Amino acid sequence: MIELPRTQALRCFITVAREGTVSRAAAMLKLTQPAVSLQLKALEESTGLQLFNRTPAGFTLTEAGAALLPLAHRAVAAASDFKAMADSLNEAQRGTLRVGTILDPEFTRLGPFVRSLAMSSQRTEVFLRHGVSDDVLAQIGRGELDVGYYVDATPQDQLVHHSFTERTIVDGRYQLAPLLCYDYRVIAPIAWRDRVMGKGWAELAELPWLATPPHSGHRRLLDDIFRPLGALPKRIGYTDQEEAMIDFVESGLCLSLARDNVLAPRMARPHQFVVADKVKLTCDLSFASLAARRQEPVIAHAFASVRAVWNIKPTIAGAGPTRTRKVAKNV
Repeated sequence: MIELPRTQALRCFITVAREGTVSRAAAMLKLTQPAVSLQLKALEESTGLQLFNRTPAGFTLTEAGAALLPLAHRAVAAASDFKAMADSLNEAQRGTLRVGTILDPEFTRLGPFVRSLAMSSQRTEVFLRHGVSDDVLAQIGRGELDVGYYVDATPQDQLVHHSFTERTIVDGRYQLAPLLCYDYRVIAPIAWRDRVMGKGWAELAELPWLATPPHSGHRRLLDDIFRPLGALPKRIGYTDQEEAMIDFVESGLCLSLARDNVLAPRMARPHQFVVADKVKLTCDLSFASLAARRQEPVIAHAFASVRAVWNIKPTIAGAGPTRTRKVAKNV
């Protein structure tokens, strides 16, 4: 019976196949050439197959080697996934929680959430990593984070009434617990009043917009609106700071989204921007994890804690009290 090859041997096999020589593969793997050669020899002996043709010019795959190469890639990837999940489970058992944060801590109520975990009977140790929504979700998917905050458009069927029940996205891969519904408004330089007031998304797409990070909620939300209209708008400038976005707009160059609670204090004093009156984006701030890990003790405790901070009672899908939400549409 053939034993399963070691992951290191498969990495050597893959790297030699790609680089064509043992010397280059050894340099890439930070191993000695004899060590790589021994790994290849052991792999060929364990499989009973010759994997490479050895020539003065280098190594080329045999027919058997070419057939096994895709499987080697899959095996190495599976081993990496296994290690990531094992590391995540190990962290959970130690009562640690890796949290992806977005936006500003006051808005997400991050301080009360961390304090509630630290002062609970489990005394969870929290590690924070700040980023943007899509990066946080991707890091949760890779096992680099346990939970995190995420922004997406409020589902169409929940625009008027919402039970704050949990839901899944990306074919059930991620579990979201909505915490807050809020609006993004479109702001423009004050001199552009006639170009934005009374205008819909199609007309606003013809104007320049401020660029935000590719994996940010801003970028995804706007692309999801503009792409079905036929083309993405021209983007100028670049920032990932919401206060700076308003400053860019006041300079007279572009449009931008702005959270309603960020706009409020700026509008209470003299300002050089206008708020479009015909469009807005209604969004959810949610707490996210992998659906497969939702019931792990530390993660379940984190969901319960964040709901308590936001004074949201746990509900079952299709049941429980509802809360009125604002409708997202042309207004």
